Amino acid sequence: MASYDDVFEKVQTVLEDALGVDKEEVTAEATLVGDLGAESIDFLDIVFRLEKAFNIKIQQSELFPDNVLTDPQYVQEGKVTDAGMAELRQRLPHTNLDAFDADRTVDSFPNVFTVDAIVKFVQSKL
Repeated sequence: MASYDDVFEKVQTVLEDALGVDKEEVTAEATLVGDLGAESIDFLDIVFRLEKAFNIKIQQSELFPDNVLTDPQYVQEGKVTDAGMAELRQRLPHTNLDAFDADRTVDSFPNVFTVDAIVKFVQSKL
């Protein structure tokens, strides 16, 4: 398995190129949306670049399972249900969802995607 630091360095380069940010901005704690300014279209580009950089295949919604957030079984009145949280925890084991779990507002969901989560996801694919 590749070391965390090796994967982090490559992910950092991918995010710099995809989002046009400076290397210093791409820290482990940085969120893709809030801190690095990623928009929904950028997620497709990031997935493509990660696949190419690491020679891995990432299935649609594997890294960013937004389809959970549009399922009435998992979301009610703009908040993720207990079943939705269970589904997200199962599908995103590489992501720390504790802060999101306290709020559960669908609009705040993009903030769970940190650089650290991307690195851990890639490590799990290698």
